[in-house]
Amino acid sequence: MIRAENLTKSFDGRNVLSDVSFSVEKGEIFGYLGPNGAGKTTTMNLFLGLLSPDTGRALVNGSDLATDDEARRSVGVLLENNGFAERQTAVENLRFYADLYEVADPGDRIEELLVMTDLLERKDDPVGTFSTGMKRKLGIARAILHTPDILFLDEPSSGLDPDAQRMVRDLILSLSASGGMTVFINSHHLDEVQRICTRVAILAGGRIRAEDSVARLTASGMEQTVLVVFEEGQATDDAFLFLRSLPMVRAAEREDGGVACTLGGEGRAADLISALVAAGYRIEEAKKRSASLEEIYLRYVHSAEEAS
Repeated sequence: MIRAENLTKSFDGRNVLSDVSFSVEKGEIFGYLGPNGAGKTTTMNLFLGLLSPDTGRALVNGSDLATDDEARRSVGVLLENNGFAERQTAVENLRFYADLYEVADPGDRIEELLVMTDLLERKDDPVGTFSTGMKRKLGIARAILHTPDILFLDEPSSGLDPDAQRMVRDLILSLSASGGMTVFINSHHLDEVQRICTRVAILAGGRIRAEDSVARLTASGMEQTVLVVFEEGQATDDAFLFLRSLPMVRAAEREDGGVACTLGGEGRAADLISALVAAGYRIEEAKKRSASLEEIYLRYVHSAEEAS
């Protein structure tokens, strides 16, 4: 549904994107991550046809949105700037866009979206009186007003309180799951991305540094660590020293009422547990630990900064 092919873009002699390639399949929720100035918004603008690449292609559903009017109808967009007519009411703003997209029964659709975004009671108020979060929610309503196949969201949770952030997360998941909508998200909100995105790409220094499912990235992002929690009375100094003495354990630290063991070489969690049981220790819980998306993200960003 979305494909970047060797995209390169420069501004005033500064290379913002260098040979960027990735693709997004139908129904995916794709997170596009990177620090400020990394080129995330530039990439989105290339897909939307608002900018032209120096080299490469930015395709949406196989089309160049800069030249394909019909393809643009299948796309919904929420940019960083909400872009509303602030003297007009919420209903008037949405009706304007409903007319542009030739939405059938616009009154019913607008009311449905205002209920969904918890803005119905303010429907007749000028948008200029809205808070930042309310404008953001109205922007999301406008982006999906015409039920697009593909949705581009630039920092969708910007300015939202925790309840509204959850509403946005649930809405995005629903659009993907029930409507088959493909969602492309630029975001700094890594916890949000980790919760809802099926795949992510990390952009740093103008290049894609990693692209994979969140689960695979976080699982492979650090040495295997196992947190062992012993039954009451078993988490003794002897148990701690025993773990540190095992050849498979590269490091061990007391943590969360247990011991976090970093395995080295070919060490496996099953072998660690077997060794403890054979030595007579009773284990209440043992769980593998993955890196957070934030840890993975910072590792790639810092590595790109050091290389530049």
